[in-house]
Amino acid sequence: MTEVMKAQYANPSSLHRAGIEADKLIERSRAVIGNAMGTANGSWIFTSGGTESNNLALKGVARQYRSRGNHIVTTNIEHASVDESLLQLENEGFRVTRLPVSAAGHVTVEAVKAALTPETILVSIMHVNNEIGTVQPIGEIGELLKAYPKIIFHVDAVQSLGKLPVEPDRWGIDLLSGSAHKLRGPKGVGYLYFRNGITLQPLLSGGSQESGLRAGTQNVPAIVASAKALRMAIEAMPEKQKRLPALRTALLGELEQMAELKVNGAEPAAPHIVHFSYPGMKPEVIIHMLEQHGIMASTKSACSSKEDKPSRVLLALGVSHEHASGGVRISFGDEHGIADIKKLGAALGQIVSQLKLLERS
Repeated sequence: MTEVMKAQYANPSSLHRAGIEADKLIERSRAVIGNAMGTANGSWIFTSGGTESNNLALKGVARQYRSRGNHIVTTNIEHASVDESLLQLENEGFRVTRLPVSAAGHVTVEAVKAALTPETILVSIMHVNNEIGTVQPIGEIGELLKAYPKIIFHVDAVQSLGKLPVEPDRWGIDLLSGSAHKLRGPKGVGYLYFRNGITLQPLLSGGSQESGLRAGTQNVPAIVASAKALRMAIEAMPEKQKRLPALRTALLGELEQMAELKVNGAEPAAPHIVHFSYPGMKPEVIIHMLEQHGIMASTKSACSSKEDKPSRVLLALGVSHEHASGGVRISFGDEHGIADIKKLGAALGQIVSQLKLLERS
């Protein structure tokens, strides 16, 4: 990113030589992502992040294909950028079916099929939940929807790209959202895959950039860096698939020794996320106590972590309000090993002991 920033400042929409060189860098980045993802049947555009990619996918499809119908199917544990986009579409007259999930956090293919109607134009289901890490059967859902060619299938893959296999073409995915910063890339860059033949109504007006779907001068250095980040993440996936499950298993073993901490979600789950609750205890307390041990964790997704209300995702699992208000998310990255898990387990053990004493006093 720094190298490109120093060498290439031109506007990629300009017709002069420097602009053409900048445009070539963007197109090369697009090709790098397409090759890494094996997407021969579609194209990729760059956005400001996963939130914009989700907004563009949902609103762009719904408004573009409204003449086909006004029904959308999703789940009740989607990321806020999906859930709130659909709330806006409901205000515009669209009808949204939010499928319930099991107590473990999964939706079934049968539930998706039962929800479809002749008016259904869009199904949007995330691959990996951003709070509890549960993995949805995207391949099977995509196979189901191949029998409904007028229904467009969108997948929020922000938490799975570079961590788990994602195969848009083979799985029948029409639109797929991703975010560079989940892959150690720069913040402020997102990806949106769209299958050939899909048309979206743009959110932004004022330019023909990104195939006319995302007006505005592109951030060339960040785009180039985001493409490299995705390529490197996919190349490193075999190693991650060996290392991360072992870390998750080790942490779950540590948590089992603390009866006060309740693990949320169950297999199949992503190997890089573990979520637990301390019912009756504010999660911020645990977060700040972990910081004293040099450990950074989260309460829920960063997009909504400052909201003082129970997790919508946990409530959807059927847990109590108290349970849903005490969630803590642990995420593993490339820099973590088994020693970090042991340090985290020891810290949590001390924290739980301290909090039990406070509860008694």
